[in-house]
Amino acid sequence: MTGVTTSGERKLMLFAGRSHPELAQEIAQQLGTELVPTKAVDFANGEIYVRYHESLRGADCFLIQSHSTPINTWIMEQLIMIDALKRASARSITVIVPFYGYARQDKKHLGREPISARLMADLMKTAGADRVVTVDLHTDQIVGFFDGPVDHLFALPVLADYIADKTDRDNLTVVSPDAGRVRVADRWCDRLGAPLAIVHKRRSAEVANQVTVHEVVGEVRDRLCVLVDDMIDTGGTICAAAEALFAHGARDVIVTATHGVLSDPAVDRMKNSSVSEFVFTNTLPTPSETGLNEVTVLSVAPLLARAVHEIFENGSVTNLLTEL
Repeated sequence: MTGVTTSGERKLMLFAGRSHPELAQEIAQQLGTELVPTKAVDFANGEIYVRYHESLRGADCFLIQSHSTPINTWIMEQLIMIDALKRASARSITVIVPFYGYARQDKKHLGREPISARLMADLMKTAGADRVVTVDLHTDQIVGFFDGPVDHLFALPVLADYIADKTDRDNLTVVSPDAGRVRVADRWCDRLGAPLAIVHKRRSAEVANQVTVHEVVGEVRDRLCVLVDDMIDTGGTICAAAEALFAHGARDVIVTATHGVLSDPAVDRMKNSSVSEFVFTNTLPTPSETGLNEVTVLSVAPLLARAVHEIFENGSVTNLLTEL
């Protein structure tokens, strides 16, 4: 039998979908337990079947599933797994979503558009999730889309401490790739004691993922610039921002992002950029075939394992946020 039991005989059971098994295994190791054996198969027409091999009646269940590519498949699998937990009489169901899909669709820009980030929250609630744990949502307002508790964790300490250990902070500038990331960049500045710069950009209203960089606000000449963002998808924004920094005299550029989505043509753009290092966390699996020696992947498994422990023991997840 798998799981962790408290002195009060409550039982923690850890489950994982198929999107990111390496991260799930690492979280299980951090907690000193094992993942519950699960059968998950695809039928010929693409339907997903799930069955757990152990009884979980009355257990506090934690389900790990990151919304990686193919994103819609893993979201559907997650919903089916939640439903299976509910129908197996789980005491509670906490869904751990290291990367939350559709987070960029958090508002209506034009008429007749969906708010897909809200739909995602509704789907998880309807399936049976009691609580959600996630890392670095695209915008904080998404927390308000859920009717139940949400633990919104941040990877900033993991990323910023790595940068602090390897760089000279006296010559460091934290850079936001656009105005929307300034608040996050400010937190980096507070933690590293570094000044802030901003890359001013405009997105094309006609072409998706097309970005034009205009100017840099702040002092970057002869400095090591750390570009900070929540995710890198196609790499257009961040690579264009890096080139703008070099054009304004930056000595070197390091790019950090919590989520390395790396949709095509991100890898090619990264290979052709002058950035010395890209630093991600493992909220998403990083393809080994990127062929990039300049990519560093840091683990958020200890952070997520601590959150699971605090939730299970009725502790305070807020304590994890005070470390920012």
